Amino acid sequence: MINTVRGRLTLWYVSALALILVLFGVAVYVLLSRALHRRVDHALRSTLEISITSLTHDTQEGQSPQSAAQSTAAELSHPQQAMMIFDDSGQLLATHPGEEELHIQLPDRATIPDADVDLYTVANHGNARSNHRIAVRRVTIPPADTPYIILASQPLRPVEDELESLREILYLATPVVLLVAGFGGWFLARQGLAPVAAMARSARQIGAGSLDQQLPVVNPRDELGQLATTFNDLLGRLNAAFEEQRRFMADASHELRNPLSVMSTAAGVTLKKEHRAEEEYREALQIVAEQTRRLSRIVNDMFMLARADSGRYPLRKRTLYLDDLLEEVARAGAVLAADRSASVKLTSLPEAIFHGDEDLLRQMFLNLVDNAVKFTPIDGAVTLSLERREADYVLSVTDTGPGIPAEARQHIFERFYRADRTRTKAEDGGAGLGLAIARWIARAHDGDIELSDSGGVGAEFIVRLPVTNGN
Repeated sequence: MINTVRGRLTLWYVSALALILVLFGVAVYVLLSRALHRRVDHALRSTLEISITSLTHDTQEGQSPQSAAQSTAAELSHPQQAMMIFDDSGQLLATHPGEEELHIQLPDRATIPDADVDLYTVANHGNARSNHRIAVRRVTIPPADTPYIILASQPLRPVEDELESLREILYLATPVVLLVAGFGGWFLARQGLAPVAAMARSARQIGAGSLDQQLPVVNPRDELGQLATTFNDLLGRLNAAFEEQRRFMADASHELRNPLSVMSTAAGVTLKKEHRAEEEYREALQIVAEQTRRLSRIVNDMFMLARADSGRYPLRKRTLYLDDLLEEVARAGAVLAADRSASVKLTSLPEAIFHGDEDLLRQMFLNLVDNAVKFTPIDGAVTLSLERREADYVLSVTDTGPGIPAEARQHIFERFYRADRTRTKAEDGGAGLGLAIARWIARAHDGDIELSDSGGVGAEFIVRLPVTNGN
């Protein structure tokens, strides 16, 4: 079995060429054979026509039937043909043997046609190469209506010699052509697949730490160039995924390390002294409990995103009302906003039937509201609204905070990203996963989230969910 593409291409090329050459050779041989045999038949017919004309002329001049036959046979000028002229009883009147003596018998007179030429082939002494082509015809010559049987023959040896020469040429030329074509096909396949070999050598040098390398692209417009370009695009996506994974691991390690460090420090400081007041122990335990909750929330969010990335997070969809869900989220948000003397307002809440995962949608809305509350100043306001626009439900969450800087807008939905790192020092600072989880939930329901407005007067997040998903 041939294990290389170059070898298989060469084999297929040579096989296809061999089939074409065989078919072409057979076609040429058959067509030439037919043409040569038709030429012999035409020559024999012409000889019979000339003989009939000569017999008619000699008979009209008053010659006897035998004299006319002998005169006609003597006038045969074709060097390779022979002629026999018989009377109606089958008696030989005249003959012209040509270059070779022929011993050809007259066929059964009853089988000889009256107005047409009977053509057939006979073998002389069993030698296949001495076959002769025979033409025989019965004629009646005026004015005495004298009946004659004219037989003309021509050897087929010249035809067979030409055909044998053609066979020898085909037998010799076909293997030579195939051999030359095989070497040519192997060379062309090698040259054509040279870019593939170069790509293979380059690909073997690419590892997890060198995904930024590119495969060589000789001609970006041909198939191999398109393959290399596609592979380079894949390498680029893999490199971006690896970079994102490294950044995710670094950020996750940092976010997990902070609460652990706080818990370790609080426990260490508390345990330094052998005896402490009950209030000091309670304060240390409270710090540990808060950091534990934060750590648990980070781990849960990371686990959710990991399952979402793998496509194994189950969606438990059912029919629900988005307006009722928003009212519930607004009440929960009001509790969060109370600590900052802020408010959560609801406007424009039409009835909105939807089919989705209620728990995930609640988490998405809570993440948006919680994010808005965190960055809303004291006495500020967070506004929630819901309306239907053509085929979408459009939910907006607007705050009156400082807004999101322009350089941070394209990164706001990235994991562990925070536009202002100093805000993570807040008492309930998040890990930067809320907006990433919210966008995944929206897209899992065939919708999306976008940052509609951001500036010095607050930020507005827009959630779009398809109406058809609820009908």
